[in-house]
Amino acid sequence: MTKYLTNNFSVINLHKKPSSKSEVVTQMIYGDSFSISKKTKKWLKIKIKEDGYKGYVLNKNFSNFLKPTHKINVLKAKIYNFPINQKKKTELSFGSKIKVIDSKYKFFKFSKGWISKSNVKPISYKEKNLFRKISIFKNIRYKWGGKSFKGIDCSALIQIFMNFNNKFCPRDAKDQVIYFKKNVKLKNIKKNNIIYWKGHVAVALSNKKLIHSYGPMKKTVVMGIHQTIKRIEKTAKLKVIGIKRL
Repeated sequence: MTKYLTNNFSVINLHKKPSSKSEVVTQMIYGDSFSISKKTKKWLKIKIKEDGYKGYVLNKNFSNFLKPTHKINVLKAKIYNFPINQKKKTELSFGSKIKVIDSKYKFFKFSKGWISKSNVKPISYKEKNLFRKISIFKNIRYKWGGKSFKGIDCSALIQIFMNFNNKFCPRDAKDQVIYFKKNVKLKNIKKNNIIYWKGHVAVALSNKKLIHSYGPMKKTVVMGIHQTIKRIEKTAKLKVIGIKRL
């Protein structure tokens, strides 16, 4: 039986090779779990449980596997040392998962500290509108491989909202466009349809607007759908390769 550990750090980088100078291919946020296939003094070769992504993380003091009870439903949730006389310890990003062990006043306790009950939902919670809160990431900086409020890339923006709603989603745009089967024509595009280019992805907020973490603008932006299609075709010579309905 596969042994899993749980990431108990706010965000941790997953590198392509066992070197801090190697490309960051993705990240694990708090509560993501993983298995280890190779171990050295400094590095662990791992496979992320949630999406099967493989790579290298620094060998840290990770937690034994924790089955989460709640998940963060705000862009960033403050973690405190105590539920009263609050002093902020750290912040966890949207979609991070925690195991609640105590409750006091309007706060839950977990292994990292105390968190406001208003910042979490039970792990089983699902939104009827999958991307209802996606605009909380507007103006968050673009970061290749990023998955948090500190920086996010285009495909992670899709994945974290799918994962938040307890749905599997591949990490990369090239795999997502194959995984999602229901095709839509541009003239029929609606809210929550997902638009794919080679190596890029955006979500329709309506039949006129989309949101995407856009490298050339260095942040997550809301733009017109037709404006974006024209811009990407002009600047990157890329056409839309698929529009998907979930």
